Amino acid sequence: MSSPASWNFEIESPVAVPRLFRAALLDWHNLAPKFAPEIVVSATVIEGNGGGGSVRQFNFSSAMPFTYTKERLDYVDHDKYESKQTLIEGGGIGVKLESASSHIKFEPASNGGCVCKVVATYKLLPGAAVDDEIAKAKDSITKIIKTAESYLLANPDAYV
Repeated sequence: MSSPASWNFEIESPVAVPRLFRAALLDWHNLAPKFAPEIVVSATVIEGNGGGGSVRQFNFSSAMPFTYTKERLDYVDHDKYESKQTLIEGGGIGVKLESASSHIKFEPASNGGCVCKVVATYKLLPGAAVDDEIAKAKDSITKIIKTAESYLLANPDAYV
């Protein structure tokens, strides 16, 4: 059995913390099919109300190496603008991954925008490697943040 591994990175944005947190994290299941239909075919909250304890399912096009993911929002802190989610099905669980989770926190930047800090932790199944998948995951998270950012910059009254 392998021990947990992790990776982290940051994404800067000119958008204020509360708006980007709500659009890119809390409401992404509603926005993704509209703004990234070439990747996310559909998405829904299948348990809960979208807050901590909720389960969301994202269904993907052939652009992704898997057809869907189900993630549980372990906690959402609206005051600290952070969340932790765990991949519970799809997305390599049971194929390459024993488990995977991510902690995402939005922090204010001096320019009035924010920095999105992402820490992902995963445990591989014996003999599995995920080097390519890590690069793709970082790219996907960056695209989510930048897509939400573009929407918010073009729609200054959204998520205020």
